[in-house]
Amino acid sequence: MRFATAALAATAGLALSAGLAMPAYAQDDAEKGRLQIKFLGSAVLTDGAITEIRTDTVGLPADLQTEANDNVVPTIAAEYFFTDNISLETICCVTQHDVDGVTGLPGAELVSDARLIPATFTLKYHFNTDGVIKPYVGAGPTYFIWFDEDPGSTTVGLGVDDLDFSNELGFALQAGVDVALNDDGLGLSLDAKRYFVDTDATWSVAGTPVIETTHKLDPWVLSAGVSYRF
Repeated sequence: MRFATAALAATAGLALSAGLAMPAYAQDDAEKGRLQIKFLGSAVLTDGAITEIRTDTVGLPADLQTEANDNVVPTIAAEYFFTDNISLETICCVTQHDVDGVTGLPGAELVSDARLIPATFTLKYHFNTDGVIKPYVGAGPTYFIWFDEDPGSTTVGLGVDDLDFSNELGFALQAGVDVALNDDGLGLSLDAKRYFVDTDATWSVAGTPVIETTHKLDPWVLSAGVSYRF
């Protein structure tokens, strides 16, 4: 009987301790603040393959295929925590890409220094853990905004004087981990995003389209850097 009483008392004590500990843990998380800023270096690994040729008045090779070069750029991410588990994040960066031929016209420069702003919002879920490592997953829309795209030297040699990439709406998936470095909000962040978005490219001569193609972009964006939550 004494053993049973002691066991019940111990169980009650543990339950009471757990009940007291959970609000304290939530309060600690809340004290970190609702906002988090990340300063990252991001590797943008894009595809650039042609998926459709709609207009061709210059006689492109039947086996023409292209790829876009990768790039590494600085990135800033801003994140707002609605709760300890749910947040909304947006990123700011500008990445620059060339598009070259790989088959049909190997090495041909088709696009020169096209600049891209991947305006992205992701809704993220942060998993509860007892340690300093906090993994998360996310998903959301993206809008690819192109500017300063120029025809490459190969197409300029064909008389092309203008190039336009279409701005397109797409989708992004995300996974990563935040690692706390101290109790003042400083941390490390590792992040991976996979984008799903295409673009239409139009090469023109004196305002008349001579080549119109669709390109699969679908880049991986792999980021690492420091974070501060306040």
